[in-house]
Amino acid sequence: MSNMLGLDPNDEMVRLWLQGTKGKCIAKEELDEYPIEMPLAFRSMSKRKIINKCLNDGRDFYYIDNGYIGNAIKKKWYYRVVKNDVQHVKKIVTVPKDRFNRMASLHPWLNYRGQKSRPNNGPILLVTPSEKPGAFYGITRDTWLNDTIEELKKYTDRKIIIRDKGLRSNRIGDNSIASQCSRDGIWAVVTYQSIAAIEAIHYGIPAFTSAPTATQNLANTDLSLIESPMYPSEGDFQRLLNYLAYCQYTPNELGNGSAYHLIKEYDL
Repeated sequence: MSNMLGLDPNDEMVRLWLQGTKGKCIAKEELDEYPIEMPLAFRSMSKRKIINKCLNDGRDFYYIDNGYIGNAIKKKWYYRVVKNDVQHVKKIVTVPKDRFNRMASLHPWLNYRGQKSRPNNGPILLVTPSEKPGAFYGITRDTWLNDTIEELKKYTDRKIIIRDKGLRSNRIGDNSIASQCSRDGIWAVVTYQSIAAIEAIHYGIPAFTSAPTATQNLANTDLSLIESPMYPSEGDFQRLLNYLAYCQYTPNELGNGSAYHLIKEYDL
């Protein structure tokens, strides 16, 4: 594991990952000095140039970002690590339930309860992309928002509620996606690539996405179906939850190397 490289020595999660993999931190200008067989770890979607360089050079990379589930609490505790992508968009791997069950024992609200009944006249919650994903995929919030509303209006006259990402404190607890879906009687959630799609389905509400995402096999993608959205079976979504629990890690798991070993063992 001593061949791992990493950027951003001041980023705690990168530092822990390098500690767990016995890797070393370098400056991005030094990358070409190291063989492409040495993988690179970093954090932040603002590093699109680094991602493209790794892909073009054939260098494996490990992308670190916020976890998919379990962070809707005051303290952020889970971080995803994705090999050669920014979200886990490959076919869902069947894994044991132990990690998800352990998470659910700590956070009982994570227990999945299936699809919710919702008002026939419920509004649509439109969750806009934030600046970094927008820049990563070459879109702007306003263009995506306007285009999406225009498309939705071809197929529905439902009220549309717009939700911007905002500060973390405005996205947890009573301000979480689940809380808003409950409070406003949401019919469906439409987003670009946000983890809001996972949160919506987890709460029991159908979701639509328009970019590659960890929910892409279970979310809707065709806005013409907004009045009759697909909702995944409980078994399929529980499989996703089990899988995502294997794709995200605590700081301790990053630092002791167990995160890296799980990725290798299950080809995540």
